[in-house]
Amino acid sequence: MSVAIITGSAGLIGSEAVRHFATTGMTVVGIDNDMRKTFFGAEASTAWNRATLIKEVESYIHEDFDIRDYDSVEKLFRKFGKDISLVIHTAAQPSHDWAARDPFMDFSINANGTLNMLQAARDYCPDAPFIFTSTNKVYGDLPNSLPLIEQDKRWEIDPAHRYHGGIGEDMSIDQSKHSLFGASKVAADVLVQEYGRYFGMKTACFRGGCLTGPSHSGTQLHGFLAYLMKCTMTGQPYTIFGYKGKQVRDNIHSADLIAAFAEFHNAPGSAEVYNIGGGRQSNCSMMEAIDICQEISGNDLQFTYAEDNRIGDHIWYISDLSKFKSHYPAWDIQYDVRRILEEIYEFNKDRWAVEV
Repeated sequence: MSVAIITGSAGLIGSEAVRHFATTGMTVVGIDNDMRKTFFGAEASTAWNRATLIKEVESYIHEDFDIRDYDSVEKLFRKFGKDISLVIHTAAQPSHDWAARDPFMDFSINANGTLNMLQAARDYCPDAPFIFTSTNKVYGDLPNSLPLIEQDKRWEIDPAHRYHGGIGEDMSIDQSKHSLFGASKVAADVLVQEYGRYFGMKTACFRGGCLTGPSHSGTQLHGFLAYLMKCTMTGQPYTIFGYKGKQVRDNIHSADLIAAFAEFHNAPGSAEVYNIGGGRQSNCSMMEAIDICQEISGNDLQFTYAEDNRIGDHIWYISDLSKFKSHYPAWDIQYDVRRILEEIYEFNKDRWAVEV
């Protein structure tokens, strides 16, 4: 028996991973206790997605415990032992706004929870690839010091700059404002690297930009495209925070990210770090995304503008995908922003209509 352990299994990336690796014949054990509901309220609960997985994925086993509970983590890894051939760690407190409300919980989930998973993997399945969903917030607000040019509906980087194709892994993670969330994810990111270097484990940090897709339980503090489309469709008010709504993000569909995970699983390295996002193939500003949501839904978004930007927020962030593509040349982006938003709309329109 080949087992994949996936944390945050009812979330956007976790559930996509469950479905993919179940199709490869693996038994998938998911860990998820719906902390997203605790963070962001009932509208962000992943209970609906957990129920769908249990119903539709025959080889799925759900475990409802907190990754901060090392006894539970250790018991699960001891149970499956060397049968574990893959660990995907997506569980997290994901919002830099929310982290300031409870720094202890944020750090204990993001840093200590990651340490629990790494140590259990080291003790019971040290040869299994360990994939960690890190974040571009490890770079803090340093990207805001890049030479940016204001355009009509977006900020853009100077075409002559070396990061015009996207920000590379050589950007410093030091001497910048990260937000407390960014700091806890830095700790986890470095731990994952260190377990790879020090213990020879096959680890990878995927430093994601905006991860998105139809299964995202978007809310104001996390889940940019899904929440934007939901507000546009349902008439809920939306707030743009700073930068004139011209801040730019690259957006990667959950299926494209899991395809990248699969590439690493098949040919893993050690202590790898990859910037991962939509890159130049899939990116948009807030104002551009609003335009697309309105075109797809046929509705006008009811939005207000708040002058103050979120702490540690990026004005412009596009990932340089060249390192990952050089290691795994068969992989490429399949979804651009419009296709992502069309899929979010079609997948959720009936469910969101009931919630209104």
